[in-house]
Amino acid sequence: MNKLSEIGKLPLIGDKAPEFYAQTTKGVIKFPKDFQGKWVVLFSHPADFTPVCTTEFVSFAKNYEKFKELNTELIGLSIDQVFSHMKWTEWIKDKLNVEIPFPIIADNTGKIAALYGMLHPEAKGTQSVRAVFFIDPEGVVRAILYYPLSVGRNVEEILRLLKALKLSDREDVAIPANWPNNELIGDQVIISPPTNEADAKERLKAYECFDWWFCYKKV
Repeated sequence: MNKLSEIGKLPLIGDKAPEFYAQTTKGVIKFPKDFQGKWVVLFSHPADFTPVCTTEFVSFAKNYEKFKELNTELIGLSIDQVFSHMKWTEWIKDKLNVEIPFPIIADNTGKIAALYGMLHPEAKGTQSVRAVFFIDPEGVVRAILYYPLSVGRNVEEILRLLKALKLSDREDVAIPANWPNNELIGDQVIISPPTNEADAKERLKAYECFDWWFCYKKV
């Protein structure tokens, strides 16, 4: 069996998010149907009761209201049973005084992880990598991040990317590196490229530009 068939076909940016039913710590969900009209950050972790994953879940929980303000739901996943998830979240609440407010999928068979290409092909046993899928209100995959087992995610970067995707959609613009603190244009955004010579000339009159192909504006 080759590596691709072991880990499943990875959904690509622009694909419809694969559908599934799942048991979670908050009840059964049908995905993405139950979340139509919302953005979703679906993220997998290697295992419950592990230190790096615990720090990640605490950070996601502490930033949960920021995600809610962006009309976004968080959904966790690992290849553990729901009882393990429940005991782990209970431990986090009791020992760290942090309540996990979002659902965690119990994917003990690994079928959902395989559906999203989340299985780690080199790990001993069955573990999911630290994958993050950004899924828009239409159920389309808009961005994907992957981290190794040994490195925890940056929740602030996940929030930044989510805000950037929403801004790009709303204003039909591109987002520069390190936005909103870009070294060249600060918190401004980049105008979409011109489609003809006349548009290129008009852009120089309408916007601030380094050249006709690199114009930007405040939003």
